[in-house]
Amino acid sequence: MIVALCSLKGSPGATTLAVALAAGWPSGGHPVVVECDPAGGDLLARFRLDLKPGLVTLAAAARRTAAGDTGLIWQHTQRLPGGGLPVVCGPLSAEQARAALAELAGEPGLLVQAAARPDAVVLVDCGRIGADAAALALIRAADVMLLVTGTSDDALAHLAVALPAVSRLSPRPRLVLMGEGYPTEEIVHALEIERLGVRVTGRMPYDPAGAAPLTGRPSPRSTPARSRLGQAAAALALRTAQDALIAPPEHFAGIPAPARPDIPDAWPVQQPAPTPSIDGRLP
Repeated sequence: MIVALCSLKGSPGATTLAVALAAGWPSGGHPVVVECDPAGGDLLARFRLDLKPGLVTLAAAARRTAAGDTGLIWQHTQRLPGGGLPVVCGPLSAEQARAALAELAGEPGLLVQAAARPDAVVLVDCGRIGADAAALALIRAADVMLLVTGTSDDALAHLAVALPAVSRLSPRPRLVLMGEGYPTEEIVHALEIERLGVRVTGRMPYDPAGAAPLTGRPSPRSTPARSRLGQAAAALALRTAQDALIAPPEHFAGIPAPARPDIPDAWPVQQPAPTPSIDGRLP
């Protein structure tokens, strides 16, 4: 199973959520977090991990390994302090990250092969949705896409503009709302989310203490799973695991990858006119 986490703008916490989902994944699955953000990874610096192994060494090994080696990804993981979660760290350099992604996201794709194992759960942190062909390919290959977004006026304005395109990126597009802001029901109604085939699948609370151990910071809590954030992430993990079993809609066709993955900040989709935010203001 592949679960792709991504965002539209800013830093809404997709990387932290990926770690939280792995920590709270239901029994029977073996989750691994893979940083595939074309802008570069965060886990290496947050947890003071080693440069190797990681996404770059995984990509290099993929060039030398015969197709079909579903265990290769686990040979290039590191364990996070505390919980010992396996992660494949992305490099800090955007140039290195994009080069590694181009190697890993090709057909059939190493990550897709690894996710074919019945017990494997590959949580792919794809970063901000943009024009990187490899990252878009991973999102399209995912069983479930979790688009992480804030609930303030500016975040919802960007979401309203992007929703038609988001609905075509994945057979199972899901929204995860972060923190305080407008009520979920009001967001769903105002943006007509369900009409586009998108569904809000969870809302993460604002919980700095609960997020601290998931971002490499000291925490007074010895059991992060009992925090508000940890409990919400565990519930979201269970829903996502169940969601992946639902048949995708027959009409899903996906968005073709851009011809030039190096175009900065260009999403290869015709954007609609700006939509008013919740309180009626234009972005």
